[in-house]
Amino acid sequence: MSGGVDSSVVAGLLKRAGYDVVGVTLQLYDHGAAVHRSGSCCAGRDIHDARRVAEQLEIPHYVLDYESRFREAVIQPFAESYAAGETPVPCISCNQTVKFSDLLGTARQLGAAAMATGHYVRSAGVNGKQALFRPVDLDRDQSYFLFATTQEQLNFLRFPLGGLTKPETRELAREFGLSVAEKQDSQDICFVPQGRYTDIVEKLKPEAVQPGNIVHIDGSVLGRHEGVINYTIGQRRGLGIASSAPLFVIRLDASRAEVVVGPREALGTRLVSLRAFNWLGDEDLSTTERLEIPVFARVRSTRPPVPAMLVVANGEASVNLSEAETGVAPGQACVLYDDDSAGARILGGGTIVSRKSAAELVSRRSAA
Repeated sequence: MSGGVDSSVVAGLLKRAGYDVVGVTLQLYDHGAAVHRSGSCCAGRDIHDARRVAEQLEIPHYVLDYESRFREAVIQPFAESYAAGETPVPCISCNQTVKFSDLLGTARQLGAAAMATGHYVRSAGVNGKQALFRPVDLDRDQSYFLFATTQEQLNFLRFPLGGLTKPETRELAREFGLSVAEKQDSQDICFVPQGRYTDIVEKLKPEAVQPGNIVHIDGSVLGRHEGVINYTIGQRRGLGIASSAPLFVIRLDASRAEVVVGPREALGTRLVSLRAFNWLGDEDLSTTERLEIPVFARVRSTRPPVPAMLVVANGEASVNLSEAETGVAPGQACVLYDDDSAGARILGGGTIVSRKSAAELVSRRSAA
């Protein structure tokens, strides 16, 4: 129970259905002191709201101090990834470690038969095992952040909101008489005040903030910067350089402290290589043979899935996109589906470790 309307309604639904419900809220940072911070989750105010909802529903409520674990598993890797020139997605790490590993283990220790969350995603049995699907309300689709969920975790998890729209969820909150019925949704990364992620990186990895050159893809030096953490792939404004044509950040090379810029067409990505690949499909990928599986790939949480080909060879996974996608950055996730509809099944995915443009692929084939 994060203190928001979604997880609160989940508790209400389960209580109404007759289950023995235990509410658990995680204290993740600031020792619960961020009482007045708005637009985030798991702050002090949220713990208070979750406790109040539990009292209204007449269910037991526990607050677990996961602050050190959250710092170790989410905040520190986030800072290290940004310092390395990547664009990490901490919500994925949080689900993968703190929530669906540590908290799930605690739920088992409490003797729970299942753990329910307020994520907008659906699960159902397919071929004798639980499978993950996109929700009915695609405006609230959170499947991008859950690709790393394992089969064992899926068997224990429940997602009661997957068949509801957000307005329907709020209406249920009003029906239950919950105090959070009109509470705004969290927007920012919970541990990054006002979205200033550079503050976190500079605090945890000060040695990583090094000035360097802004370099055109043709090799010419166009200017200087105060640290690659201040730039993102696809950025156009605020580069601090003069140019007769629009230039965009194409690549961040932290090892050389370089921000590489170029024209818009250089942003188009056709191939991504993945690490920490997780597969939830029916195909057996353990074979040593090269496998090619048609999929739909999503390289940003705000983008729809597009046709692609998953290639697995020698234990490595990569995805060939049918059309070039812009703004793709290492550290982000590439999530795979069986189609692009509201009922699409999540097949898995991985973290993008590198990307290649159409021009680079043509050049590589020509060289071969």
